[in-house]
Amino acid sequence: MPVNIVILDGYTTNPGDLSWDWLSAYGDVTVYDRTPRGKIAERTRDADVVVTNKTPLTKAEIDAMPRLRFVALLSTGYNVVDGAYLREKGVPVSNIPAYSTTAVAQLVFAFLTAFANRVALHAEAVRAGEWCRCPDFCFWKAPLSELSGKTLGIIGFGKIGQKVADIAEAFDMRILASSGHETDQSHRKNFSWATTKEIAAQADFITLHCPLTDKTQGLVNAEFLARCKKTAYLINTSRGPVVDDRALADALNAGRIAGAGLDVLSVEPPKPDNPLLTAKNCLITPHIAWAAYETRARLLGIFKENIEAFCSGHPIHVVN
Repeated sequence: MPVNIVILDGYTTNPGDLSWDWLSAYGDVTVYDRTPRGKIAERTRDADVVVTNKTPLTKAEIDAMPRLRFVALLSTGYNVVDGAYLREKGVPVSNIPAYSTTAVAQLVFAFLTAFANRVALHAEAVRAGEWCRCPDFCFWKAPLSELSGKTLGIIGFGKIGQKVADIAEAFDMRILASSGHETDQSHRKNFSWATTKEIAAQADFITLHCPLTDKTQGLVNAEFLARCKKTAYLINTSRGPVVDDRALADALNAGRIAGAGLDVLSVEPPKPDNPLLTAKNCLITPHIAWAAYETRARLLGIFKENIEAFCSGHPIHVVN
């Protein structure tokens, strides 16, 4: 039976380089690039299937969808919808699991190598003519370092955390990992399980890969940062609210840690007064770890599987 499918915020997932055309095989499709909060009810009134990435679906919005039978997420995280209320109403919610593992791990090491090699800093200096004026065959404007032998602390050791560990092994780094579910990692060299306090105190680089929960919200706060080495770098490609923005900005500006690489912030897009936007030694990218063409194409492939499974009466990747 054909269904009425409404995509509330399709632009970031598919700004035009991929295709929604295949969805028409399942029913009528309406794609909105973005949906303001006040337009959700109007746009989903006749929807059987609502598709969202970051547009929230609270109890109020859900109650205004009399035909709703399925919510398909364009993300791994699912806190944007009221899953418990949807479960009460018998509406399954399916997410997109494990589509961005490689891409996120890649950005982690883009940040790590940015701090270790200072490529942008030196490329800009060369463009400004500093090498042409240099009396020597080379120069450097900031200390450079090797990743080999450094300690990488990984907080959250799911698929992404493990992929990061795989790459760290290739760089011959020592790995400390924290997880609520410790598994056998005896195949790894230079690996140890550790507490978050131990990671804060010992790691040269700390990378966050934990979900956002009541326990992890604000995990990186002033107390955590006070334990860190002054030479340590923090990387966050998980969820913005895991980090206390003000505490991190204060630590950076005071030189209590060496730098931070952030792909996520507590509020996105950030407010202009977010203190991290002007903090010292803070590299911020606009939530792009997932944005490579190949990654988004993989996401849509899993989304297609979710739609097919729902239409066949057997939803998969259900998270509520």
